[in-house]
Amino acid sequence: MEKPRVLVLCTGNSCRSQMGEGWLRHDLGDRLEAYSAGTKPSFVHPRAVEVMGEAGVDLSSHSSKSVESLRDVAFDLVVTVCDSAREACPVFPGAKRTIHHAFDDPAHAGTGEEALPVFRRVRDEIRSVLVPLVAQELELPGR
Repeated sequence: MEKPRVLVLCTGNSCRSQMGEGWLRHDLGDRLEAYSAGTKPSFVHPRAVEVMGEAGVDLSSHSSKSVESLRDVAFDLVVTVCDSAREACPVFPGAKRTIHHAFDDPAHAGTGEEALPVFRRVRDEIRSVLVPLVAQELELPGR
């Protein structure tokens, strides 16, 4: 049986959507296929890579992707994780559902060491909210 496909969408595809994809692959990867993209992709934020690595999730090979690069993928669920992406969310004709849950943008916390606590908080919030939300929306069986 084919696994459901989930897209985590944000504006820059640099922090929140990357962390969301990472957590979905880490925690639910045996039951779904996770993707991330941005409406205006930029780069994968080094702090996002760092704090996810601290939690055992490797984002070092990830790249920032445009929603256009995933146009041919039929998604079962699209999750917007920032208000800007929600407002500019393109139509995915094959998507069965689109849901929204905004998370703070840790990129606004700066680029130095002072940003790490903010990145860690957002990382943890994404895992505690997004993973169960997606599992519930897709009615995934328990482990």
